[in-house]
Amino acid sequence: MEDILHILNGDATLHGFEQTGLEGDIMVWREVLSQGPVEENITSGSFWKKRSEWISKGFDDSPDIYEEKVLNQLSKLNDPYQEINLWFEYDLHCQINMLGVIMMLRKQTNLSGPAIYLICPDSYPGIENFKGMGDLDADQLEYLYDNIRVQLGEPDYYVAAEAWKYYTANNIEALNQWLNENNYWANLHSLKKALQAHVKRSTINHNGLNYIEQALLDIYNIGIHDKPGIYNAFWQTENIYGMGDMEIDIYLGRLQEKQLIDI
Repeated sequence: MEDILHILNGDATLHGFEQTGLEGDIMVWREVLSQGPVEENITSGSFWKKRSEWISKGFDDSPDIYEEKVLNQLSKLNDPYQEINLWFEYDLHCQINMLGVIMMLRKQTNLSGPAIYLICPDSYPGIENFKGMGDLDADQLEYLYDNIRVQLGEPDYYVAAEAWKYYTANNIEALNQWLNENNYWANLHSLKKALQAHVKRSTINHNGLNYIEQALLDIYNIGIHDKPGIYNAFWQTENIYGMGDMEIDIYLGRLQEKQLIDI
């Protein structure tokens, strides 16, 4: 075991990262905490039982696959690393996963021991429409490590704990009030915008649809009826959500159940 652990948000960054010269073990975080049921105590058995059930049903996976791809990876958080690097992006998907990781680290490790660092790009020099670290090569990932990596401390853990508390409480009014009143975000510079997107997607309009459902319906109604076309149109304007095609399918399924689309 190395003294350093790199936690990557999803498999998209894995191939490029493995080509870097950065030392350390790799843990791939494959959860999607921005979708489905969550509760404040992320280390409880009930938390992961609910997640396993929801993922298995929503993404057509088995509990065994969830255990292999998600739960088995979590054991690395208990190992005595001296340094842990969190590689998470600016969108809602990544930011909520980042909060989950930080909350687990707060409960499972002595934060006075390992140094915790965050690499969280919202842009990249020379790339006009930066979509994420999965599009970067090894040299570009090393550039991020050398130039934007910041060490997290108690102010960051406090902000993360507050954000996680409000997010998991499922009280949009309370979350929105906190977002409006809180002016200090420490090194978590992308968190406020991501949580504002969560508030936006949780608001139900006069059609009985949330923001994402309405956005997808609007795309369908302009004549884009194939899934790849819908995905691409959604990603062009709503990249703040960081949703993959399987996540978008959840919302498309709801629209189909309401007989608003036929795909």
